[in-house]
Amino acid sequence: MGETEKRIETHRIRCLSKLKMFLLAITCAYVSKTLSGSYMNSMLTQIERQFNIPTSLVGFINGSFEIGNLLLIIFVSYFGTKLHRPIMIGVGCVVMGLGCFLQSLPHFLMDRYEYESTVSVSGNLSSNSFLCMENGTQSFKPTEDPSECVKEVKSLMWVYVLVGNIIRGIGETPIMPLGISYIEDFAKSENSPLYIGFIETGAIIGPLIGLSLASFCANVYVDTGSVNTDDLTITPIDTRWVGAWWFGFLVCAGVNVLTAIPFFVLPKTLPKEGLEDIAETIKNDKEEKQSKVRKKSVGITKDFLPFMKSLLCNPVYMLFILISVLQFNAFVNMISFMPKYLEQHYGKSASDAIFLIGIYNLPPICIGYIVGGLIMKKFKITVIQAAHIGCWLSLIEYLLYFLCFLMICDNSSVAGITTSYEGVQQDLHVGNGILADCNMDCNCPTKIWDPVCGNDGLSYMSACLAGCETSSGTGINMVFQNCSCIQTPGNSSAVLGLCDKGQDCSMMLQYFLILSVVSSFIYSLSAIPGYMVLLRCIKPEEKSLGVGLHAFCTRVLAGIPAPIYFGALVDSTCLHWGTLKCGESGACRIYDSTNFRYIYLGLPAVLRGSSYIPAFLILIILRKYRLPEENASSETMLEAKFTGKENEGKETDQNSKVLNDDELKTKL
Repeated sequence: MGETEKRIETHRIRCLSKLKMFLLAITCAYVSKTLSGSYMNSMLTQIERQFNIPTSLVGFINGSFEIGNLLLIIFVSYFGTKLHRPIMIGVGCVVMGLGCFLQSLPHFLMDRYEYESTVSVSGNLSSNSFLCMENGTQSFKPTEDPSECVKEVKSLMWVYVLVGNIIRGIGETPIMPLGISYIEDFAKSENSPLYIGFIETGAIIGPLIGLSLASFCANVYVDTGSVNTDDLTITPIDTRWVGAWWFGFLVCAGVNVLTAIPFFVLPKTLPKEGLEDIAETIKNDKEEKQSKVRKKSVGITKDFLPFMKSLLCNPVYMLFILISVLQFNAFVNMISFMPKYLEQHYGKSASDAIFLIGIYNLPPICIGYIVGGLIMKKFKITVIQAAHIGCWLSLIEYLLYFLCFLMICDNSSVAGITTSYEGVQQDLHVGNGILADCNMDCNCPTKIWDPVCGNDGLSYMSACLAGCETSSGTGINMVFQNCSCIQTPGNSSAVLGLCDKGQDCSMMLQYFLILSVVSSFIYSLSAIPGYMVLLRCIKPEEKSLGVGLHAFCTRVLAGIPAPIYFGALVDSTCLHWGTLKCGESGACRIYDSTNFRYIYLGLPAVLRGSSYIPAFLILIILRKYRLPEENASSETMLEAKFTGKENEGKETDQNSKVLNDDELKTKL
């Protein structure tokens, strides 16, 4: 008898360790999928410049991930629970790796990146043909040569990135709904919030690594190793700079494939965590399999429509979906375009912007998720209490968010665009003259963006438009002298690049980042309680489908359209577009910072504000609405007492015990 008890105890430990093994594996899967997602979001500006496409198209490429995801999300969420969930998750990780590899392919199929410049990287840098030359002939004007225009078809290579992102979305589909439902099915109800908190922490560690990788890649020139970087006339802070975006996708591909390995050795089912008798559980598994065989003839989809009807008639669940759609619209926009906002508004390089986001935003979110899960476990928070915690904490963070409107910087002073050549601010919506008396006879191109910073603190679109006549040095160290448009005493000169925005703007950036730390922590504290409301407001047998339907709605109504319409709104604030060889518009080079700020901060504020109407309705409904989870909890307590009585007389009451176990297994 002692050996039997020892064997059962060993079996229990092994099964519990498998649950912990699954928890570790699914956390790693969250790390790998969010690593890829955060890297993709961080590289949007690099992709935009590499392929010379507008922000709205970049938004569509970013939203294509959700397109791939929604193709399978409902079916995976429903049918996945009837199949081998760990193996499905493992296959999904491999598919994500394939998608990441496909996204990196354009770099190996395209020619080297050529940025618009009045100074050719491969040309004679000592030549003065790009300076102010009265009655001269400029050789860098856009060409209309058909052969040159055909070469620019290479920009269609962005389709590879689009398709790869769709495939990555397909691969990510089973991870969230099947992983969460697996934990919910086999973990104790009081441990579930903590486990989900750990998983969500993995969803923060992934972006932290992804942003670090993106910051590194954005600081490395896209064609490093095949070009002499000493000859470059741009730096990472320049809006024409393109980092080595392709390298990070190769790293993400390898990580995703490695993450898939543990799932192929995990079992399809596990005993419920905390059950006392493993032998009973094994018998229940056999009974469940027999029950499945009996039901097979009825059809696997018989309960799909009843489940859908039950979910659609659940007021708390439907209101929660409405809240999620509004909130996701706001956060998808903010997260996707935050690097661009820090670049354009505060004058940071893409590498610095990505690094700052990772350092300031992700650690407080990670801590908030863990603390939120611990609070739920420690104080045994009920669903109604969780709803109040999530709602009011989110509202506090929302009110703090409005302080961001005070942390502003002025537009970059660019002569002929944002200011006059005398340094006076201009109306940005009136057609401004690129040419002035000081450069009228210089025969300068008026579309090519190759900015220089004069020693008067004013930026100019090119050295030629600054009226510079001579130059010295090579590459990024070039200095231009005798600039007729730069009105300073003594010798007027200019250097490559836009002028710095100044110390005041740097201070505003620090305030913005500190506020984002506080806001991120408060909002993440409310995330776990809010998510538990979603999980506990639906019946246990509908949980996987409910999570999948929630994800489907947020992707269709937020994940896909939000980057597209937000990108189009951002495009509307562009002040100067880049120019391709054929004279067509490329990627935007400079934005109206004021209007950009109103769109970037204002639109999410409106969306989030409207989400609190259904949130307050949920609080009202929960006063009278009895949740399925509460019913299940009360019944489970009664069953526990009943099971205790059975243990006193197992042999005389075997039939009753089998019935009780069958009911318990059904609920689990």
